[in-house]
Order: sequence, then structure tokens, then C-alpha cells
Amino acid sequence: MSLFKLGTTHVPHRKNTASQASVRMDAPGTVIIPLSQGIGAPSVAVVKPGDKVFVGTLIAEAGGYVGAPIHSSVSGTVKKLEPFLLSNGKSCNAVIIESDGEMAPDPTIKKPVFSGFEEFSALVRASGLVGLGGAGFPTSVKLDAEKKGLIKKIIVNCAECEPYITSDTRTVMERGEDILRGIRLLEENISADEVVIGVENNKPEAIEKLRELFASDSKVTVSPLPSTYPQGAEKILIYNTVGRTVPEGGLPADVGCLVMNITSVAFLGQYFETGMPLVEKCVTVDGSAIKSPMNVIAPIGTPVKDVIEFTGGYASDPAKLLYGGPMMGVAMYSDLDPILKNTNAIIAMNDADAKPAKSTACIHCGRCVAACPMGLNPTAFARAMKFDSPEERAERLTDAKIGLCMECGCCSFVCPAKRPLVETNRLAKADLRVHGAKK
Repeated sequence: MSLFKLGTTHVPHRKNTASQASVRMDAPGTVIIPLSQGIGAPSVAVVKPGDKVFVGTLIAEAGGYVGAPIHSSVSGTVKKLEPFLLSNGKSCNAVIIESDGEMAPDPTIKKPVFSGFEEFSALVRASGLVGLGGAGFPTSVKLDAEKKGLIKKIIVNCAECEPYITSDTRTVMERGEDILRGIRLLEENISADEVVIGVENNKPEAIEKLRELFASDSKVTVSPLPSTYPQGAEKILIYNTVGRTVPEGGLPADVGCLVMNITSVAFLGQYFETGMPLVEKCVTVDGSAIKSPMNVIAPIGTPVKDVIEFTGGYASDPAKLLYGGPMMGVAMYSDLDPILKNTNAIIAMNDADAKPAKSTACIHCGRCVAACPMGLNPTAFARAMKFDSPEERAERLTDAKIGLCMECGCCSFVCPAKRPLVETNRLAKADLRVHGAKK
């Protein structure tokens, strides 16, 4: 198969923690659990102040079809429900729980038993699982494509192409049995004819481990991929593993694919063995402002400050904190913000790394076009945004295929003029949405 050659970018890997075993932190004093932790409607609280909860206790039900329930990550007492400002600028309610330090599991939790796909899908929804490596799309909604017989290929994303992040790699090295059970569950309940695990070739130990796990399963293929960015992006991964192209505005199911993160698969294996819902995450803590980088297994809702203190604290005052990697990560307001379901890394940068470069005039060199994995022209979006007429902007942005931009940051990374191309693209997409809503 010819690999996707358009728009591959070589970013620094900086996989400083790839060979370090992850470490489970102690129970935090308090957890802050926002009721919006991914794509879809915010969840609806089913607890009130004063309620006693355990690890795994349901604290919020899904707020809609595209949504997921949320569970307590500690045992203790619900102190309050209050508004919380998310890093994306949106607000939602949050459940604040004071931990008793015991981490006692909910006594009602038991190993799930099911018969057939419908019950399997319902249990996945009840587990609270959302995509653990990206936008937090509810996994049960992805599985609904099976009802229509659409899923022919299961693609497991283990590319982990962002700098610094190694939490998925540690999942492979430490949770092989969970991954094995998770893949078998998918094979038994999804009518796909093939499972492909995509992993970048700069992770030889992970590749060897996965091949050992599935040596006797002819249905599973471990596919080493070039270690170029953004290899882990869903559309790129689908093309590079099974050779299918997701159309503009389409979903993986439109080309017969189900894509799941490797840690999501491991969670499935663990959940159907123990019944414990999604309550913790393995998070890479790294960056130039971190004293001792490591992977930490932390309860969801743990303040980032507590996680960083557990690793040994800051090496210097952080000038920027990111959820996720430096290419697509989202800046957080402070280290009091909590670990979320889809948090795979916390990157803390010192002043030298965080200081934005001075932007100069575009020299029309075309490097942004060459770097774009979707073959787009970011300068066309910038030109479109200069028009006063909303209709003119909308027409030009649509013609330039702004909807295909996945905000991967390749254009900004290679731009010699240091133009804020990703920020412009985000504003352009938001402008087009507002125009569409008004229209």
C-alpha cells in the first residue's frame, strides 16, 4: 500500500518517558469533576451536596444521545455543585468531591454480563467511555454503526505522534492482557473482517509487544507507520492502514471503519473483567518546566497542581500549561484545572519555550500548503477572513474547504513568518458556523 505522502511533518519526538513505568498517585484531597468531558451534551448530576460516594459511583447521567455518564473517581463526600469554566471557554456544572483518602470501590460494582450486541453497546455506554486520545467522542455512539452493518475494519490508534506524549505507549507495555481482552470483545461483537493496530515505527518495543500479543490471531495486523506528524489523526490513520479516504464532512463509518484509541481498547478489556467504570487516566507529565517527567495514573478530576506536585513539582515557573501535546494541545487557565477523561498529557513550558515568536508578513513561500496533510491552502482562509461581507467570507471559506482543516498545527509549525495560521483557521471555522446558523 502506498502511504500518504502529502503533508507529513517531522516534529521533535521528545519521548522522554517512554521507558519509564507509569506510577499511580495517592488519593487527592479533592476532585473537581466537570459534567462536560467530551463532544456532546453535558451530563446531568444525580448527586447532591452531602451525598456519600465511592470509586465508581454514578454521579451524572448522559445528557443526550451523544453523551456519556460520569462516575466518582474517589470515595468521599459531595461538597457542592458549582459552575465551572472549561479551557475551551465554555461553562458547565462541576461536582466537587472531598476525598476520604480510602479509595473504596462502590459495593454495587460487579463484572458485566451481556448477551448480544445491544447489551454490549449499552454496557459500553454505562461505563462512561469516550475517546481517550482525542476529542472525547462517546464510544457507544461510534458502535451504533454496527447496527447498520457498516463496520468492516477496526483500526486501533497507537500512533501517538505528538511530541512528549507516551501514555499510550505505556498502556501497551503495561496492560497487554487488557488490550488482548478488549480486542477480543470487539472481534466477538463487531462484524468486522480485520483489526489493524497502527503504531509509529519509533516505538519498536511497543510493536514487538503487540505482535507477541496477537501472534496467534490472524485477524489482527500490527501496522508500523512512518514516525511523521500527524500520523495519529483519524483520517490519516485510516488512509495509511487500510487505504480508505474519509470524504469531506464524513465519518470513519462512511468508509466502513471504526477507530479506537489503544487506551480505550485496554479500558474495555478492564471494564468487562471488573465492572469498574472510567474513573482514572494515565497522563504524561512533561515539558521544560517539569522537574521530573513521568507518566502518572491519576483519578479523573484531580487538580493538575496535585499531579505535578506528585511528580516532584516544577523545575521553573510555568509560562504555559497544556492539556495534550504542543501541536494540538489546549492551554489551561491554571494548574487548578482538573484531569479530564480525554487528558492524555499535561505539558508545562518555561518562559523560553512558551514565548510566542514574532509574526511577520507572509512571504508566499507555500510551505504551509506543502505541510498540510489535507492539501489545503491556509493563506486562502486568511484572505477570506479579510472580506467584510459574511456571505463573501462564507463562500470563499467553503470553496477553500475550511471544513477539512483538523487544526493539526503543521502549517504554523513550518511557517517561516510565524503567522498564526491555526488560530486564523479556528476563527474562520467559527465564523462559518455562525453564518450558517444565522442563514
